[in-house]
Amino acid sequence: MDTPNPPGVGLEMPEPQYRERTAFGMPGFAFAVAAVALFVVGVVLVVLGAVAASAPLIIPGVVIALVAAVAFHGLTIVAPNEARVVQFLGRYVGTVRRDGLRWVLPLTTRTTVSTRIRNHETSVMKVNDADGNPIDIAAVVVWQVEDTARAVFEVDDFVQFVSTQTESGVRHIANRYPYDSRSSGDLGSYSSGELSLRDNAEEITEQLSTELTERVASAGVRIIEARFTHMAYAQEIAQAMLQRQQAGAMVAARRQIVEGAVGMVDMALQRLSEKEVVDLDEERKATMVSNLMVVLCSDRATPVVNAGTLYQ
Repeated sequence: MDTPNPPGVGLEMPEPQYRERTAFGMPGFAFAVAAVALFVVGVVLVVLGAVAASAPLIIPGVVIALVAAVAFHGLTIVAPNEARVVQFLGRYVGTVRRDGLRWVLPLTTRTTVSTRIRNHETSVMKVNDADGNPIDIAAVVVWQVEDTARAVFEVDDFVQFVSTQTESGVRHIANRYPYDSRSSGDLGSYSSGELSLRDNAEEITEQLSTELTERVASAGVRIIEARFTHMAYAQEIAQAMLQRQQAGAMVAARRQIVEGAVGMVDMALQRLSEKEVVDLDEERKATMVSNLMVVLCSDRATPVVNAGTLYQ
C-alpha cells in the first residue's frame, strides 16, 4: 500500500530569528565567597572611616561594597532540567543549562525555562472525517523544549502554542481520512489503497507526529511522541454506524459461507462422478446443486428426501 505524503509537508511557518547559544558563565561558589569577602571588607572600611572620620577609608569601602553587591547579582541557581535565558539590556546573550550555582554577567535578567519532558492531552474534540461523518477524537503529545531562545522569543507562550498547534494538527489529520475504510456503496468490500483512522492508526500517528514537529519547530519544541487516545463515532450517529458495521460483517460472513458452499458442491459432484455412484444428467445436477446450496447456506434447513423421480 502506498502511503501518501505526510500532511505536514509544505506547512509554511516563519523562519526563527533566534538560535540558542551558551551564555558566558562560571562556577558560582568561588564568586559567592569572593563577593562575601569583598562586602565584609567594604563594611569594615566604612565603619573604620566613620569612626575615624576619614574619607579615604569611607569612599573605598563604599566602592568595594557596591562591587560586591554587583557581583552578588551575577549569581544564579539553575535547577536540574531547567535553563536560564539571559538578557542584557533587552538583548539575548545566551542560555545557561548547567545546573548548580552559576555566575553570569551582572545586571542581566534571567528567564527560567523548564526543559523537562511534558505531556499534553487534548480534550475530546468533535470533528468531521473525510466522509463528513462526525467523530470524537483526542490525542496525547509528549514534548520537550529543545531551543530555549526560540521558546522565549519566537512565541508569546510556548506552552499555549503547543496546546493550540496540537489541537489544530489533530483536527487537520482527522479531516483528511475517513474513520474506517469500508465503502458506503458495498458493505462487504473495502476501499483499496485508502488509509483510515481506525484501520491504519500507526501510519496516521506517524503523520501526526511529522505535522506537529513542523508546526512547533519555530517555538524550539521537539515532539517525542504523539498518540491518539480516543477515537469513535459521535454519539448522534454511533448507533447507525454500528448497524452498518454489523450489516457489513453479516454480508462478509455470508459471502464466505457461499464461497465455501460452492467449493463443497463442486467437490461433491466431482467425487460422485469419479466414484460413478450415480449418473446425473444436467437437470438432476441442477436440482442437486440447488438442494446442497440451500442446506449449506441456510441456518435452518430441513432436508427433503425425494422418493420419486424428477420426471413424475
